[in-house]
Amino acid sequence: MNDIDLIIFDCDGVLIDSEPIACRTLAEAVTRGGVPISPEEVLVQFTGKSEVELKQMLTVRGLADAEGVFAHWHGELYETFRRELAVMDGMLGLVRSFEVMRCVASNSTLTRLESSLGLTPLWADFAPHVYSAEMVASPKPAPDLIEHCLGKTGIAARHALMIDDSPAGVRAALAAGVRAIGFVAANETRSGRPEALMDAGALSVAVGADELADQLSRHVRMAVPQL
Repeated sequence: MNDIDLIIFDCDGVLIDSEPIACRTLAEAVTRGGVPISPEEVLVQFTGKSEVELKQMLTVRGLADAEGVFAHWHGELYETFRRELAVMDGMLGLVRSFEVMRCVASNSTLTRLESSLGLTPLWADFAPHVYSAEMVASPKPAPDLIEHCLGKTGIAARHALMIDDSPAGVRAALAAGVRAIGFVAANETRSGRPEALMDAGALSVAVGADELADQLSRHVRMAVPQL
């Protein structure tokens, strides 16, 4: 049944293929700061968390100057984004194939969103409805950011759908009364991601943009026919 009037998208790992870049550069920065860590550890332990949470977790692990390390990392990260960042395969066409409202709900800072999503054609498809956890009291998995999206767009929770690649995002949506579809990138290297998203309460899990488009078509009015 096509009862959805708003699709809320997570950004990193859903709209843009930013997580491998972020994990690699953060691992390098933290290791230089005195806490050896691999990109794989960053991916498994820290992906999807807000920067406030990351700094707290790394400080507990012994990072002495989290603020300084992150400030330096930001410069490296944004420069690498300018060289390497790409839209997730198939996502540009998917976003433009549905006629309902859409917005972004990300635990990233607004500066990072502007320095990542803002480099891509997708920014114009979402702005001004690009919302950061900085705008609310608590990041996902709290419902605050999803409720912020609903308030800004004027759409009732029962007519919204969240797309997120993290259990925290799925739980945030459910806590706000919004249904969620879990997303797993086609190049995902972590095991057990579909199961983790389903355990968090996702309606279903899509691997890659083609599967996501198929699942969305069951809930959302299409602007153009699928080929």
